Amino acid sequence: MLSAFLFELISYASIVVLVVVGLVIVVNMTGIFNLAHGELILLGAFVQWSVAQAGLSPWIGLLLAPLIVGGLGAFLEITVIRRFYRAPVAAMLATYAIGQIIRELIRWYIGGNYHTVPEPLLGSLAVGGLQLPYWRLVIIAAAASTVIAAILVLTRTRIGLRARAAFENPRLARASGMSTQRIFTATFAVGAALAGFAGALIVPVYSLAADIGLRLMIQSFLAVLLGGADLISGPLAGAAIIGFLNAGLPWIVSPTFSEILLVFFAIALIRLQPQGVFSKER
Repeated sequence: MLSAFLFELISYASIVVLVVVGLVIVVNMTGIFNLAHGELILLGAFVQWSVAQAGLSPWIGLLLAPLIVGGLGAFLEITVIRRFYRAPVAAMLATYAIGQIIRELIRWYIGGNYHTVPEPLLGSLAVGGLQLPYWRLVIIAAAASTVIAAILVLTRTRIGLRARAAFENPRLARASGMSTQRIFTATFAVGAALAGFAGALIVPVYSLAADIGLRLMIQSFLAVLLGGADLISGPLAGAAIIGFLNAGLPWIVSPTFSEILLVFFAIALIRLQPQGVFSKER
């Protein structure tokens, strides 16, 4: 029982971390909180479902989802987002409107029902008396790999350093010959691609519904508030906390009451530490 509980905690925390990575990259690099992030995850899940409906391999969906959603992210940055870098609140409203459009279009197409998507890997790994589903293990491995890769790219590579410099001081970056517009477009594309990849990975666990992105967006928002948006490690630690609480509380109280407790817990921590529990001053 304890082993199953711990695996559930780790599995759910991995899902939330995977969902938050793309959002955190965009927030860190551009200062824009993308309220359409949940719908980009939904779009990735929709691509995976469409691939399954076409009778193709779900592995194709895992390749197509980040490409399609990443391309949409680049398009949205070029046509909409870049007009609002000096007005973050207006940018949030714009991304919220974009998310509403994506969600309602998908709802119109798939209806209000839940649609199952087969897991690319069936079966489970027996460890002692515990059965660990292969696809949950894939999600845990994907979350860990994505986080490590994101941290290394942003902190140890020339591309990451240029992106951070473009956000910290765009004027100086342009004077140094950097194309800040291209960097911001690439940042949004990468953040969107990661959202699409997350959606394609987790839809076999959640099933496809038009409101799946809204639920995940709320959890992402709480994770960033808990961890602070100034460092990638902080929000990801916040995501792990939200994931643990989401998985652990329903074992103690009813699922509905657990969601209420989660929100109150997050509010209390934010009240005590407004800059984020893991936030550090720049």
